[in-house]
Amino acid sequence: MTLTAPAKAVTAPRPPGLRRLWRAVSPYTYVAPFFTLFAAFGLFPLVYTAYVSLHRVELQDPGTMEWRGLGNYTALFGDEFFWTALRNTFTIGVLSTVPQLVMALALAHLLNHRLRGRTFLRTAMLLPYATSVAAATLVFAQLFGRDFGLFNYVLGLVGAGPVDWQSGTLSSQIAVSTIVVWRWTGYNALIYLAGMQSIPSELYEAAEMDGASRWRQFFHVTLPGLRPTILFTVVVSTIGATQLFGEPLLFEGSMSGGISHQYQTLGLYMYEQGWGFFHLGRAAAIAWVMFLLILVMVGANALVARRRSRKEAGR
Repeated sequence: MTLTAPAKAVTAPRPPGLRRLWRAVSPYTYVAPFFTLFAAFGLFPLVYTAYVSLHRVELQDPGTMEWRGLGNYTALFGDEFFWTALRNTFTIGVLSTVPQLVMALALAHLLNHRLRGRTFLRTAMLLPYATSVAAATLVFAQLFGRDFGLFNYVLGLVGAGPVDWQSGTLSSQIAVSTIVVWRWTGYNALIYLAGMQSIPSELYEAAEMDGASRWRQFFHVTLPGLRPTILFTVVVSTIGATQLFGEPLLFEGSMSGGISHQYQTLGLYMYEQGWGFFHLGRAAAIAWVMFLLILVMVGANALVARRRSRKEAGR
């Protein structure tokens, strides 16, 4: 008795044209899920917000749209509170970003050296970032209290009078900026620390052999090596400052950002227009203005960095 193996099914080879088409299309199937999610939850809301900003839409009846063209934008630019919010956003952004990045750079430089408990200190750096915005803001609102706040108590010990942190223009902006600095300094410090550890140690050894002090090594080796990281943190901090919302909202619990709008940011102004006054069309226009501002500032930072790189390459 003899056994014969079953004959294998012969499949027809793909035509050369179809094979080339599959090789060209198949890589896109791997990235298709990302682009699908981005189009659904990123691109579509952006385009739809631009569409809503050209209409009169009220929160009580969001299905009814009345064409206004650029009317929401002209009304926006004619509102003095918009320019107040824009000015406050810029001021709070500077007051929070500059000290935050300088302190983060100093802390990262300190943690880059051999210290006892470095692992614990690096972990502790992220505790403010892990704290919720609501909890941090409510605690700082008590610390900045006019009558029983800790900061006014300390000022009283040195002979200074109490400061009304919530009513003053500059004082309230400093208070809100302090919350932002407290939450994000440790996060940026760890980013700078990772950038410092990627700088080759041979550069420090060569600088030390040339007689460079620690300060000279920091300014001539560390800072040039951290330039891409610093640019990244500046861009991210700029975007965060433009979108600042939780801290000013919870600092006093008012959508207007104080009695005279003294610390109302663009994010808070957009929330007030959309969910306080029910003008969804104008809120959408504010959102697009914020988006364009972010594009301009990020583009300006990239342009400055590119020109600086070209100058250094030409030396």
